[in-house]
Amino acid sequence: MPDLFMQTAIALLTGHVFADFVFQTNWIIAHKRRPAVLALHAAIVFLCTAIALGGNLQLALIIAVIHFVIDAVKTYKLPDTLWAYLSDQMTHLVTIAVAAWYIPDAVATGYWTDHTDTFLMIAVFTTGLIVATRAGFPAIGYLMASFSVKDNSEGLENAGKIIGILERTLIYLMVIIGEPTGIGFLIAAKSILRFDTVSKDRAISEYVIIGTLASFGWALVVAFITQTVMKSL
Repeated sequence: MPDLFMQTAIALLTGHVFADFVFQTNWIIAHKRRPAVLALHAAIVFLCTAIALGGNLQLALIIAVIHFVIDAVKTYKLPDTLWAYLSDQMTHLVTIAVAAWYIPDAVATGYWTDHTDTFLMIAVFTTGLIVATRAGFPAIGYLMASFSVKDNSEGLENAGKIIGILERTLIYLMVIIGEPTGIGFLIAAKSILRFDTVSKDRAISEYVIIGTLASFGWALVVAFITQTVMKSL
């Protein structure tokens, strides 16, 4: 069984990931400059964190308040860029690490005490999946926004987002089950399907390559980190 610090850190990270990437809707993101909406998001953070900790309301409240402050700084003071997004997430991670360091027994004294091993394994797998798929979307979106490419071809609405999530999901699962070689077939299949489009325009070709490598790279890094943590549990 992992030490108390690791247990609490995993629980806090799980609560954060669910609050930021599952229950933070597009409407919340679009209206986050309104104090009431920002407070709503903080309330969601509190609820997700409290559940993940197994009922430790005091620590959940502290995390929610700090989360509110961090998001307020990002929303009102920082530009909407990749650097701001990554800085925001890193600050949340530092907060989680510090909280777990000072209150390491938060999970051990909660509702998950008798099911710690099962809870942690599910939490790590689910958190990794969400980070690989949902958290990767805005990061890659910010990266690709710096490139200007004109694509006059018609496509399905939100198809690119769905394709990205699906491919990162497949990569994540292949690594977790110990079959990373299957990723090569995924790359080959995507290359064949996109060949007709990218072969006609060098700019689009380079854009697709950068986006694909970024998407695959993000999923691979998250998957291998998750796999390592799961093996240590």
